[in-house]
Amino acid sequence: MYAEVLVELPARQVDRAFHYLVPAQLKDQVAVGSRVQVPFRRQKLPGYVIGFSSPPQLDQVKEISAVLDKGPVFDARQLAFARWLAGYYLCPLVSALQAVIGPRFSGAPRRVRGLWPADAHVQNPPDFSRAPAQEKAWRAALARPGLSRRALAAAAGVSAAAVDALAAKGLLLVREGVKTRSPYQVETRERQLAPPPLTCEQEKAVEEICAALQAAEHRVFLLYGVTGSGKTEVYCRSIAQALALGRRAIVLVPEIALTAQMIETFLSRFGRRVAVLHSRLSDGERYDEWMRVAQGEASVVLGARSALFAPLDDPGLIIIDEEHEFSYKQEETPRYHARTAALHLARERGAVVVLGSATPSLESFYAAGEGSYRLLRLDERIDKRPLPDVRVVDMREELRRGNKGLFSRTLLLAVQRTLARGEQAILFLNRRGFSTIVVCRECGLVLKCPHCDVSLTYHTNGRMLCHYCRYTAPAPAFCPDCRSRQIGYFGAGTQKVEQEVKRLFAGARVLRLDSDTAARKGSHREILAAFRQKEADILIGTQMIAKGLDIPSVTLVGVVNADTSLHMPDFRAAERTFQLLAQVAGRAGRGELGGQAIIQTYQPEHYAVRAAREHDYEGFYRQEMEYRRSLRYPPFSRLCRFLLSGTRAAEVEGAINVLYSRLKEFAGQEDAGQEGIQFLGPAPAPVSRIKDYYRWHLVLKSPREDALRAAAAAGLAACDHFTSGRLRVIIDMEPLNLM
Repeated sequence: MYAEVLVELPARQVDRAFHYLVPAQLKDQVAVGSRVQVPFRRQKLPGYVIGFSSPPQLDQVKEISAVLDKGPVFDARQLAFARWLAGYYLCPLVSALQAVIGPRFSGAPRRVRGLWPADAHVQNPPDFSRAPAQEKAWRAALARPGLSRRALAAAAGVSAAAVDALAAKGLLLVREGVKTRSPYQVETRERQLAPPPLTCEQEKAVEEICAALQAAEHRVFLLYGVTGSGKTEVYCRSIAQALALGRRAIVLVPEIALTAQMIETFLSRFGRRVAVLHSRLSDGERYDEWMRVAQGEASVVLGARSALFAPLDDPGLIIIDEEHEFSYKQEETPRYHARTAALHLARERGAVVVLGSATPSLESFYAAGEGSYRLLRLDERIDKRPLPDVRVVDMREELRRGNKGLFSRTLLLAVQRTLARGEQAILFLNRRGFSTIVVCRECGLVLKCPHCDVSLTYHTNGRMLCHYCRYTAPAPAFCPDCRSRQIGYFGAGTQKVEQEVKRLFAGARVLRLDSDTAARKGSHREILAAFRQKEADILIGTQMIAKGLDIPSVTLVGVVNADTSLHMPDFRAAERTFQLLAQVAGRAGRGELGGQAIIQTYQPEHYAVRAAREHDYEGFYRQEMEYRRSLRYPPFSRLCRFLLSGTRAAEVEGAINVLYSRLKEFAGQEDAGQEGIQFLGPAPAPVSRIKDYYRWHLVLKSPREDALRAAAAAGLAACDHFTSGRLRVIIDMEPLNLM
């Protein structure tokens, strides 16, 4: 009996199955899906059994050393999904399989000794009508089994005597058991809140989605709804229908750590049937949530992109909220896009997909126009609340009038009025730190990271930081080149905005949310909870605050600089800018008080800014699509990017030129034309050096997916032949980040 084993080494050179003899004592334990230990190149490594066959004639076949788990860790469907991922994104199969399997091996059950509800009374608890304190303790024990006597009393808000009384009655037992590490403590029963009434538009959307679920047919819906139009309620009603039909649901959100309100909504509606999965959980929490799904305890999975791989036995509904978000694309192997992978999974399982957004990606809106997706519209906010009034301030005019500060007079006055009314404001700037450039005003030297081709950012702790490699150095007293003391700090980040706000509005309570303040686990939730509870008047932040916030008392949103993403060397720069402006403006006026958004920019005439001002997604779409069509960029073509990097600049440049020559030969002609392969580059990447690695890239473009995929495979094969151990090769299908 010979097993085909995929060794746990994510390298193309060993991206194939190796044959191992299954020893007689392990025959009953080894199956497809087993994780085993095998001898490989003078060491013992874990591997995965993906099949059985007789190998070609070999002099010697090594034996499997051990079986590492009691049963298979993946099934045939998961293996098929991993094979598709590896084939579509041209990555090693073991990398795709590890993504699909999930966090099973990074955690372990937590065994504790504590108080557990007696099994005989869980379903039929006694009458607590005369003992309300005991009832509180009992419910707390159901929600959080395994707590100690004191911890349970504290969790229930009762005295230890109430806990002792339950133990004396035999309702609580002291024993050792497995304690679930839940990232969110919830009651065992969902709160019986009456769902809000649906608008006519919501009702139509729910009817169409539920009809597709009832028919058990694969369909894709694009739920295009303005900010505040009630997309989340459509999701909830659709999930309820899927569960009623005995199927399961996956809900993906772009940044689970920043969508506390959605988590609360789902937990209140579906209780312990919801499992939450994202990278901010501890290994133990992820393991426990994953196993709850695998064991059938949870039927709704809410999480970031990797939650797509949760082991649901019958996913009937997959929802991707804010489907336009770039964070759905993974920037590490396997470099999959969650939307593309979800569509494939849904086709295989006969599931319904709902893509929701107020600013859909151009690819999705185009697909809806072509009939591939069914377009559902929510054009009005709940209770017909108006969209915020958006004003655009020309900062060039402010400068001409002598205002050199961060804030225009218009924005300053609006903040003053907002504070005077006791309302809240959000100030958005998509750059963290204090000053984005440190420069010598004598000789013009810009202080850069010694390991990356980027300028250092000054932070308020008196140090300069590289946001790519985390290199840090103290702010200089004099120029390292000319020794001048004329050191200047230019540009602004969220720290500088915070300092200015505190100076200008001395009585205001201010919070800041960016990756600096949210570095500690749970800190983002604490900051948002404090702001939601009106413990602060102004929230300052990066794109973390651009989505997922629904705070009725926020009546003003100020965009400090709308141009930060507009001039990126990327054909999607205008799309990113419009989406970000429209989303952050949508945080205002979500309650009865109404709201306004003020956008500060040096390019008020740019079509992305104009469209954001008018809440005109379709106007932006038409204009942007003209550019995409003329240049044959997505959705009118597909892209593939080769990124080569190494510590020797000449070697990297030489290698990518060889790759380019081989691909040109493969294309068969100098100019492949509109139906073949077009090449952009080779050229240094926009950030040409990171962590001492020089970077060159080559982008392939074609309207034909088959031609592009064939060329990409040929290029990858060429890289296997000429790259040395000093060179790194990344191939990225559907690249969203061209930096």
